[in-house]
Amino acid sequence: MSSRTTRARRTALTSGVAALVAVTGLGLGAAPAHADTAPPTATCDPAKDYLWEDISSVRVEPTVTEFLAVAIAPGTTGSYTKTLSEVDSVSTTINSSTEVTAEFKAIFAKVSVKVGFSVSNTKSTTRTTTVTDTVNFNSPGYYGLYRGTRKVSGEWVRYICARSGGTGYWVNTNPNGVGTFTTFDVPEQGTVACSFPEPAGTLRAAARARLVC
Repeated sequence: MSSRTTRARRTALTSGVAALVAVTGLGLGAAPAHADTAPPTATCDPAKDYLWEDISSVRVEPTVTEFLAVAIAPGTTGSYTKTLSEVDSVSTTINSSTEVTAEFKAIFAKVSVKVGFSVSNTKSTTRTTTVTDTVNFNSPGYYGLYRGTRKVSGEWVRYICARSGGTGYWVNTNPNGVGTFTTFDVPEQGTVACSFPEPAGTLRAAARARLVC
């Protein structure tokens, strides 16, 4: 689609929303100029179309939530049980609220499709009372015991089809044009070592970076 066609579509959508709000007094905000995600058409059929929503941006960040550095000296190898310290946490939120109701499950389902893995879609957090790990160290060295996850955050849009006379127009229901979300992948727990580099951008690499090797 050309940029001229895109501008024309967005202009038609903005004009249609403005007319609708003036006629019906809905008080719902039109999409801001910076929004990149909008319904494919400016008008809709209220008899068939009700809701249109999508994810407008998404970011995935490996996040270490608990960590402990362990130095194993020569002659001290063996099995150890260690308690990790909390260094960060991630909670599922929608529009900055931790109260995630059933109406937002479809949003998180779309997030899962975007990132390619399942994310939490209920009220949840990575925070626990204690995190312990039992590790068998076979050789001396500097190790990191970690627990973490992939934090997923971004923005979403939601439109409803509202009638103005005999025509329906898509109206953005988010007061700021876009809503926000935060969620996370299944937590992972493991061990990293200074002597073994990890792939860049992974949770294991983020954990190893805390060792300052």
